[in-house]
Amino acid sequence: MGMTITEKIIAAHTNLREVHPGQFVYADVDICLGNDITAPIAIEEFEKAGIEQVFDPEKIVLVPDHFTPNKDIKSAQQSKSLREFATKHALKYYFEIGRMGIEHALLPEQGVVAPGDLIIGADSHTCTYGALGAFSTGVGSTDLAACFATGKVWLKVPESIQFVFHGRARNWTSGKDLILYTIGKIGVDGALYKAMEFTGSAITHLSMDDRFAICNMAIEAGAKNGIISPDKNTTDYMQGRGEKKYVLHQSDSDCTYAKIYEFNTDEISPQVALPSLPENTKPVTDVAGIKIDQVVIGSCTNGRISDLRIAAHILKGKKRHPSIRLIIIPATQDIYKQAIKEGLIETFIEAEAVVSTPTCGPCLGGHMGILAEGERALSTTNRNFVGRMGHPKSEIYLCGPAVAATSAITGEITPPDEVAKKE
Repeated sequence: MGMTITEKIIAAHTNLREVHPGQFVYADVDICLGNDITAPIAIEEFEKAGIEQVFDPEKIVLVPDHFTPNKDIKSAQQSKSLREFATKHALKYYFEIGRMGIEHALLPEQGVVAPGDLIIGADSHTCTYGALGAFSTGVGSTDLAACFATGKVWLKVPESIQFVFHGRARNWTSGKDLILYTIGKIGVDGALYKAMEFTGSAITHLSMDDRFAICNMAIEAGAKNGIISPDKNTTDYMQGRGEKKYVLHQSDSDCTYAKIYEFNTDEISPQVALPSLPENTKPVTDVAGIKIDQVVIGSCTNGRISDLRIAAHILKGKKRHPSIRLIIIPATQDIYKQAIKEGLIETFIEAEAVVSTPTCGPCLGGHMGILAEGERALSTTNRNFVGRMGHPKSEIYLCGPAVAATSAITGEITPPDEVAKKE
């Protein structure tokens, strides 16, 4: 019996020739990641155990991105603990602000993660790197501490669910829309502890940025990981991103899936997830006209250069609606620089948007855009739980960059085609 791509990668990081769903394994880790919220706990546990050295200073990554630039004394202390730990153990991959980006956009961009890797991170959206054809999953801070010491992770091999997207994405429909649509179909527990494997002609034609957005939100369906088999788009993306060697795995033709879903991508339009779960999705045309107070374009889901280009294309020559606040956050410094070179930042400022240094900021209710009671945000972030972005009586609607930018102009949720028709 053949193996899925997820099973092959896990097996390759053990001393086993093959693994099967439900099997418990102790696997070697290529990269383990922590941020300014989760790593301080891991560091405390690591030091409490009296361990003198990390397993490999070139395989631990620390990125202060959630409450940075530091918003208060507590966040400053948390960032300080990362800085001191990185210095003490001579970590290769410590990203200080100014060099830092939102972790799940930064690591692929810098070539820190690669196809075939096994990656853990004390952040649930670590599943993003599956877009490269890697096995990546979120863990708790104590698991991260153990990995700091041993370089290994204990896990159960997940069953795989295959999602086949036929056809090709329509105009304005992005990877974010495909994953919102999928979660809407299967629910937030529809892939509980499963590997979500995305395939089909529509996936083949997607950019890497769209693939990252899809795998980023696999956790919102309860998945252990999201993954896409590497192809020419993947290898083209990896060119010039360091000298890390990588392995391209593919699922065997005779592998077993717990379930297979097939979707006609031609029929999927831009989506919006209504409060307060990512599964509460509807086509944007069904929710058009809902008034909003704030629009956020950014995050580890949709802060990449293609997202900013879409937003700038729509906002060019226009201004935000006077009743809303528009916050735009490039995901990394390199993306920020590229946006400046292309004139995107000027377009945003002329549209009266606030443009921020890279930060997770408002996505988790950290800073840079907290909502007050009764306020409503439309956001390209990945979660819309109660209180996620501020006051528990505020509301969050999730969407892709095209819907976000269009709605920023009108002051209400609006299909992108409606603004395009006026041009």
